Amino acid sequence: MKIAILGTGCPKCTKLYETTRQAIEALHLDAELQKITDIQQIMAHGVMMTPALVVDGEVKLVGKVPSLDELKTLLG
Repeated sequence: MKIAILGTGCPKCTKLYETTRQAIEALHLDAELQKITDIQQIMAHGVMMTPALVVDGEVKLVGKVPSLDELKTLLG
């Protein structure tokens, strides 16, 4: 599983990255987590508002930071 957090480094982007990392650990997922901060790469995903969560190339969330439980449901 490849998971990417799209964002320019704002506090919400950092929070989404950290919460996603916690969800991956809690679920014992075999996942590669990365941050994408390049605006061109972010726009290539069709995302105009950050932060965004991309799982295996599919945009799952845009513009919000879900709770840990919401992320676990989304990723599980």
